[in-house]
Amino acid sequence: MTDLPRGVLAALVTPLTDALEPDTAALVAHSRWLLGHGCTGLVALATAGEANSLSLAQRLRIVDAAANNGLPMAQMIIGGGSCALDEAATLTKAIAASGAAGVLLLPPFYYRDAGEAGLFRFYAKVIERVADPGLRIVLHHRPQASGAPITEALIRQLKEAFGAIIAGVQNGAGDWATTAALIRDFPALAVFSGTERFLLAALRAGGQGCISATLNFTAPLAGPIYRQWQGTAAVALQEELSAVRQVFDEFPTPAAQKEILARLTGHRGWRNLLPPLLPLAAARGDELAQQLVALPAWRTVLAAIGAA
Repeated sequence: MTDLPRGVLAALVTPLTDALEPDTAALVAHSRWLLGHGCTGLVALATAGEANSLSLAQRLRIVDAAANNGLPMAQMIIGGGSCALDEAATLTKAIAASGAAGVLLLPPFYYRDAGEAGLFRFYAKVIERVADPGLRIVLHHRPQASGAPITEALIRQLKEAFGAIIAGVQNGAGDWATTAALIRDFPALAVFSGTERFLLAALRAGGQGCISATLNFTAPLAGPIYRQWQGTAAVALQEELSAVRQVFDEFPTPAAQKEILARLTGHRGWRNLLPPLLPLAAARGDELAQQLVALPAWRTVLAAIGAA
């Protein structure tokens, strides 16, 4: 496995057929578009990708599709978590073998009283079963969904035990304070913000960048920020990007992202979600679209989609 990608990483939503099977051809095509329109990396099978609703076989097919269709695996991080130890280890091993840069490993999320000791034991067993010194794990901190926070104490314990294998952490909690603390306290880790609202702040503080579902179409806005993050022009660009992201913070992920992709591309299949998730009601979709059209920065997104 290679060094982790830096900058703008879209947390890929997973296109589904009407039979609710992953549409790997559409996913590969969408991935190529993103890499050509501002993304410096991609994250498959994360929260926005509905990974926890996909079977192990379905997730393995997505890993194979990425590796066998010319996507630059050195620019990809792929989600490898599961509540089942054997599934987590099997998937993580497949991701490592695919050549992906890293594995985004969410904690087991059902037994919420396991605590730090239980989470450490789970991660340790996965690492032991994969048995690959080149494995690079990005820990996934999203306690509002998992109920299993990745605490600083747990990160230190894992880093001390497994060294370079523990390569990064994504703060999916959505706050700047946690991201800033992780960047400050773990300079050897690649720290990703879970929202592009903090893309510029993370880069300037020494972070790795951001991983976000909204980047599935705001990549054309985010790419210039990464290219110019040390200059003064990046501040205004970040304000425009943050305004777009702020709209999506009032709508559910990934339903909102899929609704907008369906509207932008004309492909209704983007609206397909796996139960228990529900697509946006038509009125909510109209409300979301109207708020976006009112933002000047949205014209950049529309122009990029039109040029696809």
